[in-house]
Amino acid sequence: MFDAKLILVSHHLCPYVQRAVITLTEKAVPFELRYVDLSAKPDWFLAISPLGKVPLLIVRQGDGTETVLFESAVICEYLEETQSGAKLHPADPLARARHRGWIEFGSSVLSDLWGFETAKDEATYEVKRKALIDKFGRVETELNDGPFFAGGAFSLVDAVFAPIFRYFDVFDTIMPTGIFDTLPRVTAWRAELASRQSVRNAVTHDYPDRLKVFLVDHDAWLLKLGA
Repeated sequence: MFDAKLILVSHHLCPYVQRAVITLTEKAVPFELRYVDLSAKPDWFLAISPLGKVPLLIVRQGDGTETVLFESAVICEYLEETQSGAKLHPADPLARARHRGWIEFGSSVLSDLWGFETAKDEATYEVKRKALIDKFGRVETELNDGPFFAGGAFSLVDAVFAPIFRYFDVFDTIMPTGIFDTLPRVTAWRAELASRQSVRNAVTHDYPDRLKVFLVDHDAWLLKLGA
């Protein structure tokens, strides 16, 4: 398994893809990145993606056979189990189960974040903003001295939340959201993750511009606030 060629099928803005890229980078695993346009999904992609989503991890083995994995959590768990390099899950089963729970929590944050960034009116925007404040407030109570979720060791939970925080790096250039104003531990965690090389390299240099185009295309209320 360790000499299998790994091809990650990606989209420039997808936070779930970023989880996998960060995981691969943290474990120093070579891989190929292949981008698809999700607004015009190619036939080859639809043929191998059961849900029509990214990321996909194509595992090409020595005999030429390929296996396609889908869903970011599954992909990251597979990489953790099969690849050498830094361990990104705790060794203790109870701690590991707790981390998996917070990974799922991160996905629920992304659900609220989607509603926040695509809100077209003030009422919806404020409902989603409050939901995000509540979610991050729950995270605040779980954090200790840092710098990462579990203290000194970077984990898969960090790989999940880093792409979430990246959205706000762009949002803050348009209009401060105030979501982290009373959350000092989350704010420190966010800053630590933003400075990490694996996180910085998980997107292309034009990510901010692409996200702003996305906001324009969705007539985002956030842009009206920043106008």
